[in-house]
Amino acid sequence: MNTIEIYIPEKSARRIKFRIPYCFTDLRKKIKQMNGSFWHHNQRLWSVANTQANMELLKKTCGNEIVFKNAKESIPLPNIPITLAHSEALLDLEKTLVIKRYGSSTIKTYKRMFTLFLGKFASRDLHQITKYEIEGFIYELIQKNGISESMQNQIINAIKAYYEHVLKQPREFYDIERPKKSTQIPNVLSEEEVAKILNSPKNIKHKAILWTIYSAGLRISEVVNLRIADINSDNGFIFVKDSKGKRDRKTILSPSLLPLLRLYYMEYKPSYWLFEGQSGGKYTQSSIRSVFRKAVKDVNVNPWATVHTLRHSFATHCLMNQISMRHVQNMLGHSSPKTTEIYTKTIEINNKKINGPLENLKNLDIFNKKFNKPPNSTVD
Repeated sequence: MNTIEIYIPEKSARRIKFRIPYCFTDLRKKIKQMNGSFWHHNQRLWSVANTQANMELLKKTCGNEIVFKNAKESIPLPNIPITLAHSEALLDLEKTLVIKRYGSSTIKTYKRMFTLFLGKFASRDLHQITKYEIEGFIYELIQKNGISESMQNQIINAIKAYYEHVLKQPREFYDIERPKKSTQIPNVLSEEEVAKILNSPKNIKHKAILWTIYSAGLRISEVVNLRIADINSDNGFIFVKDSKGKRDRKTILSPSLLPLLRLYYMEYKPSYWLFEGQSGGKYTQSSIRSVFRKAVKDVNVNPWATVHTLRHSFATHCLMNQISMRHVQNMLGHSSPKTTEIYTKTIEINNKKINGPLENLKNLDIFNKKFNKPPNSTVD
């Protein structure tokens, strides 16, 4: 990752925390010269005093390489070495997940989360760790590191996978308390904002990638895995293979996207993957994020938007355009309609789109007689 992550501080926060990739050697030298800068070794983060002047100086110093994150998001955790015995436990977990045909992304996440757990209990026999100790470990991560609800669930899933699938412990024995499920509304862009972002890139490949993500409601992992053969122009659909949950699906191939894809194909002539990197192979997710961030900055729209916001916006705009919930669910690849229903809460609400019930009362005689008095009359 080649971006500087700045965690937006709350008003009461005393420090602005930010993360600089190792490759930015010259930038780190400049940060060290900033008044009051400090390196947090355990968190692998830098910080400066939380002032507007420091924030502006950071923006100026870091240039276009910045990505802003909510300060409440999980702060990077320290890398703790694990013992040889625990390395074997990690390998046992990986073998079990591979045999059970978990997706490669899920296996990678579970291994990363389980490594945190192994680092905490480096000197312990894993068979002897109790449910109470595991919940204490998770409590510490919440309190000290501010991990998100999503990360909390990932850690629990990884621990349970080891104890239930590898050690064959009964599920009830490690029934770990999970976070209360939140009902956050996805971040969504307006149609005008999306249009500005999609038309911002001058590079035809960059433009084609963003158009494809929005027009088909794709995840970033899905667009980099698209093959040329997945674009079915005769029948008007895009085939998405082995997406989240190891499910194949079809989604819409927009007629407006096809001419752009054909122009892109003629210029770049990809051989297998639809979007390839400069040296062949799949185009990287980090490159797509960079393209998107630049577009957002160039057109000055919602700075909190991410590539995934295009997928959220696709779903919301489909519902706004009266596309059935069932069709939207299938295009997004959701296994349950309840997952898709969240987008009914993202539809813009204002008096230009909805005729409220008060407006209907104006047609009633009793309303006009009793409440519509002349402008100069005295109100009782």
